Amino acid sequence: MSSTVYKRLQEVAHRVAKTLPVPAFYDRHASAVRFADDHLVTSELLHQCRTYLDESQLECAHGLCHCESVARDAGALILIEAPVRGIAASDAAGLFLAAELAGLLHDIKRKEKDHALLGSIEAERILKDLGMEKHYRKYIADAIRNHEAFKETLDAGDKEGRLVSDALYDADKFRWGPENFTTTLWTIVHANDTPPESLHRVFKEKMKGIEKIKETFRTKTGSRFGPEIIDQGLTIGNAIYQEMTIMLQNEQ
Repeated sequence: MSSTVYKRLQEVAHRVAKTLPVPAFYDRHASAVRFADDHLVTSELLHQCRTYLDESQLECAHGLCHCESVARDAGALILIEAPVRGIAASDAAGLFLAAELAGLLHDIKRKEKDHALLGSIEAERILKDLGMEKHYRKYIADAIRNHEAFKETLDAGDKEGRLVSDALYDADKFRWGPENFTTTLWTIVHANDTPPESLHRVFKEKMKGIEKIKETFRTKTGSRFGPEIIDQGLTIGNAIYQEMTIMLQNEQ
């Protein structure tokens, strides 16, 4: 029965998602996003970094696809934000690579308690193996440690480190938009065999938590465009909840 319910709810999610416009971030900054996406494919260092990611060890809803989306958007945010923060183009190139590496590695310990701290330690080890310079390793490790919402953050030390950290955070939180309700949610409920009744009980409270994310974006670009992405996710989420309520009531 659960599979039938979730299939119908996922269909609702995709139907509503198709009615929504492309978020303004991906429209206004399409060239930066495209450049970052291309770099994910062509960079030899990023390719080497992927070899350390075992899909079976990643948490089901935060696998390689999630990590690559975060890496892409984090890289794009560096390209957009570096000039605003007075960072020279020559310095921004290294930060761009650092942000994409941070995106790929940020959830490497997602299955474990204190995954941000443990992930930062593991990332430092991996990047040392790959021969990355010490100060970039620190930027990446600090960013991974700082990527959780509503947690105390570690001071990244300088404006370059803060930019990498802020870009990773915002790129990760963009995933709480439509992506969360069209893809991530269903991966979680199927992996955990969650009964629809259990999902329904916690759904509104989870939505309130996502609503709060809108106030936490750390870059100017994230603060400008992130709330729209979150609101689109909430629009889909509300449609899911309404349909789920009707379906469960009809079963009684």
